[in-house]
Amino acid sequence: MFRKILTALLFLPFIAMAQPRYTEFVDPFIGTGGHGHTFPGATRPFGMVQLSPDTRLEGWDGCSGYHYSDSRIYGFSHTHLSGTGVADYCDILLKPMGRPVSFDKETYASGFSHEREKASPGFYSVFLDDDRLNAELTATTRVGVHRYTFAPDGPRHVLLDLIHRDPVLEASLEVIDERRVRGMRRSSSWARDQPLYFYMEFDQPILNWTIRSGGREMQRRKGIVEAKDIQAAFEFGSRDKPLLVKVAISHVSMQGAEGNMAAECPGWDFDKVRSDAELAWQQELSKIQVIDNDIQDLKNFYSALYHCMIHPNVASDADGHYRGQDGQVKQAIGYDHYTVFSLWDTYRALHPLLTIIDKRRTNDFIRSMLAMYEESGRLPVWELAGNETNCMIGYHAVSVIADAYAKKIRNWNEEKALAAMVNTAKANVFGLEAYAKKGYLEIEDESESVSKTLEYAYNDWCIAEMARLMRKQDIYEEFLARSVGYRHLLDPATGFIRPRSNGGWLSPFDPREVNNHFTEANAWQYTFYAPHDLSYLIQSMGGDAGFEKKLDELFESPSTITGRDQADITGLVGQYAQGNEPSHHMAYLYAFSGSPWKTQKWVDQIMRLYTPTPDGLPGNEDCGQMSAWYVMSAMGFYPVTPGSNQYIIGAPIFESVRIAFPDNAFFTIRSDKRSASTPYIQELLVNRERWDSPYLPQHFIAPGSDMEFKMGSNPNKAFGSAQRVRAKSTVIWPDFVKSPALEGPRAPFRGQAEVTITGEPGQRLYYTMREDGETTAYEGPFPITASTVIRAVAVDSMGKQSPVAKADFRMVPNDWKVEVRSKVHPQYTAGGPDALIDGMRGDAEWRKGRWQGYQGQELDLVIDLGKKRRITHIGASFLQDTRAWIVLPVDMTVSVSRNGVDFEEAGYIRHDRPAQTDDAFVLELSRESKVKKGRYVRIQARNFGKLPEWHPGAGGESYIFIDEVLIDAK
Repeated sequence: MFRKILTALLFLPFIAMAQPRYTEFVDPFIGTGGHGHTFPGATRPFGMVQLSPDTRLEGWDGCSGYHYSDSRIYGFSHTHLSGTGVADYCDILLKPMGRPVSFDKETYASGFSHEREKASPGFYSVFLDDDRLNAELTATTRVGVHRYTFAPDGPRHVLLDLIHRDPVLEASLEVIDERRVRGMRRSSSWARDQPLYFYMEFDQPILNWTIRSGGREMQRRKGIVEAKDIQAAFEFGSRDKPLLVKVAISHVSMQGAEGNMAAECPGWDFDKVRSDAELAWQQELSKIQVIDNDIQDLKNFYSALYHCMIHPNVASDADGHYRGQDGQVKQAIGYDHYTVFSLWDTYRALHPLLTIIDKRRTNDFIRSMLAMYEESGRLPVWELAGNETNCMIGYHAVSVIADAYAKKIRNWNEEKALAAMVNTAKANVFGLEAYAKKGYLEIEDESESVSKTLEYAYNDWCIAEMARLMRKQDIYEEFLARSVGYRHLLDPATGFIRPRSNGGWLSPFDPREVNNHFTEANAWQYTFYAPHDLSYLIQSMGGDAGFEKKLDELFESPSTITGRDQADITGLVGQYAQGNEPSHHMAYLYAFSGSPWKTQKWVDQIMRLYTPTPDGLPGNEDCGQMSAWYVMSAMGFYPVTPGSNQYIIGAPIFESVRIAFPDNAFFTIRSDKRSASTPYIQELLVNRERWDSPYLPQHFIAPGSDMEFKMGSNPNKAFGSAQRVRAKSTVIWPDFVKSPALEGPRAPFRGQAEVTITGEPGQRLYYTMREDGETTAYEGPFPITASTVIRAVAVDSMGKQSPVAKADFRMVPNDWKVEVRSKVHPQYTAGGPDALIDGMRGDAEWRKGRWQGYQGQELDLVIDLGKKRRITHIGASFLQDTRAWIVLPVDMTVSVSRNGVDFEEAGYIRHDRPAQTDDAFVLELSRESKVKKGRYVRIQARNFGKLPEWHPGAGGESYIFIDEVLIDAK
């Protein structure tokens, strides 16, 4: 019966009230538990305001401000991030109080229970137990609206806390009159400089108010208060009706906030604002109309679609003004300016989904990105509140732009966009100069070298593809050549993408290990990342059979991760990790090797990781990407290579899906209802004709088109298997010669070492030991007896030459020996104890591997100078990168001994650098030695200890990182 009602409703005219209420299938609590990092509060689609309760202020699972396992609410703030891995926002906190006012956060927080808590699109309510009041929240795009129903016999206060959450750079507050308040708050967190202005109105007069700042409480303070620590409490009298509060915000000015309220919420009808918010969500959600009788699947789907429509957020005021990345106020003419571009996540499925269902906003997103380019000189990487955080890797704005261009979504300046893409790719940041020079990155060039190489390569293909469509041949050829450089990291001996180090392969190598050469992943999860060049990837793994076998191993291997503890790697199916984005396309890769039935099998299993519960997401929501994967997969197709105009077919889970277009037109997907026992495609019709290919071209997703799936319990292995119908890779670039590998000592050596050069079959290898010297044909391993820089190239049978591979093999410059009495962390050894005396100093980018790390312990090491020497100066070089848990030692003591047993203190050094800083830097601790003669030098450095409450990893054990021991001895 339920399905029949839905079917009847869907054939009524395409207006909101003639449709099923898709909002009823949305549960905003999905993802608020586990590691989903979502929030349950009130917001409009892509709105500036996200009005939601804050229950957690610190720690990784407090990134959104709310966690389902908590039992106390601090208040309701007006900005939140959905599913990020770093905390920010939670600005402008209001806390209604039905008891005496306290400005202490732990005192004014109130208990609550989920039994008296509700959330739906555009609405949130909760009963605050300690305050005996019910709080209801709703929102327009730029205004949060509160309704507080107090107990009839208690006090009525509203607390405003401008200290809440992030460190405050400056703030101001002004009580304009008995009903109006305004102010601003400029804070620094993930977004380093984030001004936010607000304008607030009450529907009842304020009887009294107190402003607290600098430890003083000021009664009925008139005028503007400016300080970093402003809180205020407002008292109200009437007990016969609820109290309404409206708060408009702006990134531009208080006048902008006041204008936003006048434009969007001039009245006091809370229920009208709520119903309008629900209608706005209904209209957005109805862009994809599902017919099915499985309520759990419908909840999963529409909750996921809801999460796809929270970010990016409108950043411009109602009059079009916004604050640019240069800090200046600009005017967005003819478009809405947006913020919160989590592009490393969202380029994969969220933005491709929006090119189908929201072309207008896609145009606005790109215009926003181009404005950011004009203001900063680069396209956004991970932009937040007008700040470039440079979080994550790649320059994936180019993927969003190229994908839109390929789909003819082009309401923006195409020439300017291509220039922005090229200039962003040629910026001298994050290893791009080394990458452009030799085609790939080694660990000495840049941290996360493997992941950056691979993602830069895909980004470069996006630039090449857009240049091709625009007939810019020179740009096309340049960036197509750049897009295949990742091939240098394919190790034929192991069959994996593998880090390269000092001219050769990093060893030891464990493909399960999570380390600083990958971005939140390991070699398993990046070996299959060449979405633009899959033909080569398949060929390099031994053809279709070898590639398929490797994919099978990915999904069937034990789900054991080694190396660094990485909380993002969740939702494991073998070594496949649905909980983090690098894996998201991989189940669809079987379509390229002739076995799409295995795509159907694994996508079915992965989708079952999603459940309509608070902990029902397999990982961080990541601003919509985790949900966009589900939305696309549930409809039956996925964009493995955004920019290619090719979707890979999976298998739909619903009886009918209709994607709505203007003029009451639809693209329809029908299925005879896949179940757990029938996950396999038996037959596919596209526009009523048999379709044997496992991919769908973009132009079929159009008004009037349709797909029809017939499903079964056994795989149809013939479907999509023939070479002529398979999904196609895109890059064809024969002018590629893989760089040779130089293998030698892995750490500073003593005496003599042997060097080996290896290349591909059929290559001729040449090397030189002098930068300007003649090259020598390589014939076999050869010895070196001193520090030596070796350069090598490979030449193929056509005479084409590879990039130069370079290795710097260091001989220990003296006969000193190092005894480390502490336990070095196995991921941060720098190659061994001799790295501390090799004369090569590490810089602030510790992920390159030059530093030794010691966690949760004191550092204790002894240097044997070989004989008694005159010692004049002793020191060591340490690193601080507090965000990465690396903190300078509290102090350092140096001692000297003649016999290695009896040590005499030679000096004590203490520094005054604070731990609470976001900057990474190197600090040398050294001093003149008070003991002038000895053979043994002992260095003891005291660990900072457990990370304090202000740190996101509070309670964790900090590291000491040391690179070089500095001793002046003769």
